[in-house]
Amino acid sequence: MIKSMTGFGRCEIQKDSRKFTVELKSVNHRYLDVNIRMPKKLNFFETSIRGLLKSYANRGKVDIFISYEDLSQTQVSVKYNEALAAEYLRYLNQMSETFGLENDVRVSVLSRYPEVFTMEEQTEDEEELWNGLKEALEGAFAQFVETRQTEGRNLKQDILSKLDNLSKEIVYIEERSPQIIAEYRAKLEDKMKELLADTQIEESRIAAEVILFADKICTDEEVVRLKSHIRHMRDTLEEKDEIGRKLDFIAQEMNREANTILSKANDLETSNHAISLKTEIEKIREQIQNIE
Repeated sequence: MIKSMTGFGRCEIQKDSRKFTVELKSVNHRYLDVNIRMPKKLNFFETSIRGLLKSYANRGKVDIFISYEDLSQTQVSVKYNEALAAEYLRYLNQMSETFGLENDVRVSVLSRYPEVFTMEEQTEDEEELWNGLKEALEGAFAQFVETRQTEGRNLKQDILSKLDNLSKEIVYIEERSPQIIAEYRAKLEDKMKELLADTQIEESRIAAEVILFADKICTDEEVVRLKSHIRHMRDTLEEKDEIGRKLDFIAQEMNREANTILSKANDLETSNHAISLKTEIEKIREQIQNIE
């Protein structure tokens, strides 16, 4: 299914005492460019997160925001360094004897010396941590894909509508071509009659001039190729794989044919319709930039 590169997803999971919140958003980009913001505790999983995302998205600039809360009462524990406290006390007693000072050290004072008491964060089970995070990621990624598919369907309908407009312009150009030649022949005959007065006009000379003119303005090949590109784009829009780059290439080829038609136009109305062709193709290219 066609997918846009613009999307958003969010999921919040609470497993036991762990709470994970994942949000992500994306915009169009030539490749898959991922930026992840998360707590340091989860940095170990960055490679796994990127690998998981690749099964959901192939292109786009994706920003992922992850928050984590441990709601348990045993997040940290207090560690008492008895050996260090004893070392502090020994030196304090030594200072008291050396300088003849009263040793007024109390437990409350000694406990505030550096590293006597320290807060130590509990080691968490990495597998359990990843399972909770993965569930939140998959929930957010699924919603992310859904929004991309919804936008993709809208893009597809818009492009198909613009392809219909292109086909209408091509029909006009095709139908107008023989009229231009007939009008040129009539003008040429009138001009020659005016110049030659009563002298008999050589039909072969007029025919030769008309043939040269018709060859100069002929856009049959360009029209045939443009029709082929339109069919190709319609077929590509029905494909399931990554199609953004392929559509962009087709649009470039369509624009090339439209440019040639415009350069050959020797008629104001045809020129206007050729310009409309180019304008519609450019609109299609703009929409294609958002397709994965």
